[in-house]
Amino acid sequence: MPILVAINGIVQAHAPTPVGPRYAPSHLAKTQDHSGRNPSMSDDQAVSAAQRAYSQQAHQESQPRPAVIARDLMTSPVFTLSSDSTLNDAWAVMTQKRFRHIPITSLDGTLVGMVSERDLLAHAPELIVGLPSPQGERLQLAEIMITRVISATVTTDLRDIARIMLDEQISAVPILDGHRHPIGIVSSRDLLRGIANHGPLELWT
Repeated sequence: MPILVAINGIVQAHAPTPVGPRYAPSHLAKTQDHSGRNPSMSDDQAVSAAQRAYSQQAHQESQPRPAVIARDLMTSPVFTLSSDSTLNDAWAVMTQKRFRHIPITSLDGTLVGMVSERDLLAHAPELIVGLPSPQGERLQLAEIMITRVISATVTTDLRDIARIMLDEQISAVPILDGHRHPIGIVSSRDLLRGIANHGPLELWT
């Protein structure tokens, strides 16, 4: 699935980077007779091989499933604010919930922008030390939000999300449904959690 970029409601699609096969092809099976057993294998050897295969399958099924698309790692549901909320409203949410990014929506719930902790402090630096901010009370998020928002769908490949985050130097990508309503978010913290839980080889190969 492509990465989507919306600028003031106009959507642009970035094609995913072509990648090689996710898994290496399996080895060709040895010649078998009509029973499915190697002709040179004795009955005892066949039973032993079957037991080993069953044990390996059980072990593989107990391993964490590889995380490969946005749905596997995204934080959902995602907290959003409307564009008429104030800067102070966003700061209160960020400090209480320990967020660093908040998707901003229109009245009908469509994604229209993003604000980050850095955006808020750029307009009201006094917030970092807990001082009241008259500026933050006056400013609405529509006035300070980033309107060029890179987003993705639940089926977007995580490698494409990671690449676009590196290329664009961003640390969060909102995940949208078919109506461009935010239903999740993938942040750099989510990617790190995926690596920790799934292992880098399972996540990226």
